[in-house]
Amino acid sequence: MSGIDWFVLFLFFIVMIGIGLWSYLRVGNAEDYFTAGGKMPWWLAGVSHHMSGYSAAVFVAYAAVAYQYGFTLYVWWAIPVSIAIFVGAFTIAPRWARLREKYNIGSPMEYLANRYNIPTQQIMAWSGVLLKVFDVGAKWAAIAIILQVFSGLPLWVGILLSGGVSLIYSTIGGLWADALTDFVQFVIQLIAGLTMFIIILAKLGGISEIGGMWSKLPQHHSDLLAGPYTFWFVFAYLFIDFLSYNGGTWNLAQRYIATPNAKEARKSAILSGFLYLFWPLILFFPMWAAPIFFPDLDQPDQAYAILVTHFLPPGLIGLVLAGMFSHTMAMTTSDANAISSVVTRDILPVLTGKKQSLTSKGALFAGRITTLIFVLLTLLIAIYQNSFGGVLGLIITWFGALVGPVSIPMLLGLLPVFRHSGPVAAITSIIGGIVMFALDKYVFEVGTAATVGLPILVSFILFFGVGFFSKNFGVRQEVTDILNSISKDHAL
Repeated sequence: MSGIDWFVLFLFFIVMIGIGLWSYLRVGNAEDYFTAGGKMPWWLAGVSHHMSGYSAAVFVAYAAVAYQYGFTLYVWWAIPVSIAIFVGAFTIAPRWARLREKYNIGSPMEYLANRYNIPTQQIMAWSGVLLKVFDVGAKWAAIAIILQVFSGLPLWVGILLSGGVSLIYSTIGGLWADALTDFVQFVIQLIAGLTMFIIILAKLGGISEIGGMWSKLPQHHSDLLAGPYTFWFVFAYLFIDFLSYNGGTWNLAQRYIATPNAKEARKSAILSGFLYLFWPLILFFPMWAAPIFFPDLDQPDQAYAILVTHFLPPGLIGLVLAGMFSHTMAMTTSDANAISSVVTRDILPVLTGKKQSLTSKGALFAGRITTLIFVLLTLLIAIYQNSFGGVLGLIITWFGALVGPVSIPMLLGLLPVFRHSGPVAAITSIIGGIVMFALDKYVFEVGTAATVGLPILVSFILFFGVGFFSKNFGVRQEVTDILNSISKDHAL
């Protein structure tokens, strides 16, 4: 990296902090901090939802998939995500907005105390918070590794640089800061991504190579499905994406909760879905072309970084690196705000028994302190990642396994068709999904699709099955009232 690249990166961080300071002036209470006061416009919520949905893994792990298998990356990742969000736009997203309007929720976990009971809510909240510490810590480490490839800086410097800046603006500005920085980061990565696309296309020989380059790549690179990415793998991921991108990943639910009403939430989801459908075609193109320029890479996950350092002039390298930082910072800061909302709104009141005495100002203070502590913990995890050895990888794997089982009672609990599935069904489905994953991973020898899909299937069967056999016990009036009040447009 040259001096001008560092200058570009420095300006990027200054802008992020500046937005945080500006957002601080807009945050007057806990509602502003956690849900933007329900005033976030649909276009900002949609862009923020998109930016918060993936991190620097796109430029590392996904770059390796593109290098080794080609176009299938778009088929198994981008298309299922888009479909999942489009379906959620008419089934799930509006319900999140109505929950805030009618019940003043400040976190996606808050409604679960009434929908099921407090023990069920606490099981889901604690498991998500504890595992997110390791998950977010791993993301800080990932972006630090990318910075090390570009600049040679020690990992701890990159971790503190990106994490420290994020710590400032996310702690003081809350969801407003997260969403506004997401928008600026989207513009930066849009410019960076288009720049990379145009330069690589020029190196290939012009616009005709958009279709022509595939004949220069290994034959299977143009296949819709290749390697381990089979039809069943994509089918399983479609369900995982539906659960995750519609709120199973808490920070994405917050974007819908922050919109003014159900109509705006639906529009924000549709915008995010279209971004996932079209933008990856530009973003992934250099990754697909990488084998033409560097046919024998020992480490495919460095393909994108190598393209950048070989083909971009000084200044643009810093811009592209800022774009990579954008994705990780967007995801980690939104995670921090979501975790803070869950701890402040759902866990602390149960621990202290003082939910009614916590004023809006008090909740705001608690939210900022919780965000600060959470980010600091994740930075420590990232810095001392080697001390965890294989444990960190194990925790991250278990976090991935929990996305589906924990999301099923959380998301499907919003739909009237599952009104008979109560606390027993929720807890049974969570435990069953986790046990199934453990069996797949450590006992049985199954393929990738089964490892991904079976925990979801088992959780769903248990959630629906226990609910079905519980019909004779009736449904609590409180549950009926919640489901009826949030299902006026699209009752299922």
